[in-house]
Amino acid sequence: MAQSSTTRFADRVENYAKYRPGYPPELFALLKNECGLFRHTYIADVGCGTGILARYFAEAGNIVLGIEPNKEMREYAARDLAKFKTFTAVDATAEATTLPDTSVDMITAAQAAHWFDFAKARAEFVRILKPGGWVVLIWNERELDSTPFLREYESLLLSLGTDYEKVRHERTTDRVDEFFAPSKFRSAVFPNHQLFDFEGLRGRLLSSSYTPPAGDAKHEPMLEELRRIFDAHAVNGRVSFDYQTRVYWSQLR
Repeated sequence: MAQSSTTRFADRVENYAKYRPGYPPELFALLKNECGLFRHTYIADVGCGTGILARYFAEAGNIVLGIEPNKEMREYAARDLAKFKTFTAVDATAEATTLPDTSVDMITAAQAAHWFDFAKARAEFVRILKPGGWVVLIWNERELDSTPFLREYESLLLSLGTDYEKVRHERTTDRVDEFFAPSKFRSAVFPNHQLFDFEGLRGRLLSSSYTPPAGDAKHEPMLEELRRIFDAHAVNGRVSFDYQTRVYWSQLR
């Protein structure tokens, strides 16, 4: 049975929060210089997940509404960011945020927009944005073949993943113009990376929605192949996950 986009990460929350990448400092410099981000910017972080991006904003003192329909992820974000009084987790979707008209200065969506109904989400964003507000879509896009390790990791996902080819978000970044149209948008790309020991690499793999769960016939073979790949390519007990952080921003009309 196909998983709903709002439930497919429910059993992967701990690994997601611990092993998914953060965002490079160049991203926040861009938001300040291009989109006027400052301490009092009121932000809706849509599809906030476990709060990886929202944490950056909360630490800077921004008011952040974390819009997240997945119960387990939303509750994790609420617990993890509880010390930040400017963060609130909201049970809602990109297509129906529950926020008032013209109420936020900026809308961000990190690792999430490929799950949206583009037309409905865009209309909702136009509704809740203040005049002159910004929409920012962000993805950490994993390099697929820049190193022998990453080539073998990609082969692992293709051969033993569940619906990897169908849901991989790299296909969506090619359609960003559909989301913003007819508005013009700008884009930028920054390098990003993570270094993992085997435990971290295993957690990173299991954080993905397209890896077979424990009990599935492919689960143990996938972990065995992951071990082989790690042992073949680790340097000083670490492998590098390399990303391109892709950022798209626009003032919607």
